[in-house]
Amino acid sequence: MPQNVVRHEGLHLYADQPRDEVGRRLSDAVLRLRRAEQVQAGLAVRASELSAIDLTALRYLVQGHRDGRDLGPKDLIVMLATSSATVTNVVERLASKGLVERVQHPSDRRAHYLVPTAAAVERVDAAFAAHHQAIVTVIDELDPERTAIAAEVIDLLASALDEIAERRA
Repeated sequence: MPQNVVRHEGLHLYADQPRDEVGRRLSDAVLRLRRAEQVQAGLAVRASELSAIDLTALRYLVQGHRDGRDLGPKDLIVMLATSSATVTNVVERLASKGLVERVQHPSDRRAHYLVPTAAAVERVDAAFAAHHQAIVTVIDELDPERTAIAAEVIDLLASALDEIAERRA
């Protein structure tokens, strides 16, 4: 019984329902997508065999590496919105598993970069591949008009949520 509450809690609005049936169907779909994304995030953590914070840090490092950015522990402190002690522990765990290498900064002997290994890239890709491929498959099966409408609606919803976050920041 308690798990039913957990599974279904995310499917409820804590606001007035949309005014018509089509709007309610859309809000239900958005909440189902949100819940499915949460489930996928949990599956990715389990597949990676890392903790949630370690996987998030590793994702940031892999993406930074793919973007050609040199990232260090101070960058992770900001990106993870956590303390230097937490980042030190995260980096130690990732390094001990052979997922991150420390590379000396070329001009600052006190600093170093964190470079994900090939194994790290493979682990991140494997953790998210099925999830992301499912999204791409559905998008690719839509006709261009439906794709454009869906993109516009999702952009509008994301913008409205971003505005709330900015006001609360």
